[in-house]
Amino acid sequence: MLPACGPGTVEGLRRLSGGASRETWTFDLVASGGTRHGLVLRRDPGMHTGWSERATEYMLLEATAAAGVPVPRVRVLLGPDDDLGHGFVMDRVEGETIPRRILRDDLYARARPLLAAHCGEIAARIHATDVVTLPELPVQTAAFQIAQYRENLDTFGEPHPAFELGLRWLADNAPAEPAKPALVHGDFRNGNLVVGPDGVRAVLDWELAHLGDPAEDLGWMCVKSWRFGVVDKLVGGFGDVPQLLEAYARMGGRRIDEPTLRWWVALGTLKWGVICIAQAFTHLTGVVRSVELATLGRRVAEMEWDLLDILDGGW
Repeated sequence: MLPACGPGTVEGLRRLSGGASRETWTFDLVASGGTRHGLVLRRDPGMHTGWSERATEYMLLEATAAAGVPVPRVRVLLGPDDDLGHGFVMDRVEGETIPRRILRDDLYARARPLLAAHCGEIAARIHATDVVTLPELPVQTAAFQIAQYRENLDTFGEPHPAFELGLRWLADNAPAEPAKPALVHGDFRNGNLVVGPDGVRAVLDWELAHLGDPAEDLGWMCVKSWRFGVVDKLVGGFGDVPQLLEAYARMGGRRIDEPTLRWWVALGTLKWGVICIAQAFTHLTGVVRSVELATLGRRVAEMEWDLLDILDGGW
């Protein structure tokens, strides 16, 4: 039995693609009267993966929903007696998450011009969430992340001069830290949004949430990789920077100028490049043999090129 749903029969259980230790399943719960509820199970099936991550995500969805952020409604946090591992059940939000379809299919043609502003408004709501209502989260300032990715890069034992130059530039040009860290989604981008013909319907994948500078989310949204080939639309492949920043400020977010945003785009590009190196090493060392991980390793040069372009004044 699920709260607000009642007892019923599970139909159409299907695992969604993505995730190895962390699973996402979609299914329908059909009540005795025939009412059908579309639901999603997010879980860590093994005991070794830890309880806190799914519980933290559950609490984040509760807190951000109360702050007006469009997120799936959470139904129940699994317990030991459920015998399903660590996880939770939430409502399934109908819509599209695949960027290629969002950016190209006729079904979303009317929505695309609205998406940058929608993202600005949603980001402002995320960042305005009262931190008192949140579970315990790490604080990741700009300085912390520069040090973190410098350390990560050093562990690979191979030269990446573009990233070394980028780290130096980031340290020399770092913006002032905000007076008070706010909730940051951490992976706010095209691909983690549920989009319908009317616009953004929900924000997914809160696993990287932390406290930090709100500008980080806006910069990450503009990283070139998350434009999925529509490079002239700087915001997610669907919009322009003024649309994003004006909607963000209109909804109560602080005024962020383009040089500050570009700094966070540079950091996001470097971060993604270092992550791609790590993914390649996971394949090359035999920890996980995967064509997908190997392919991500081939993208490192792309991130290096994009970073150098940003340092030269581009996007």
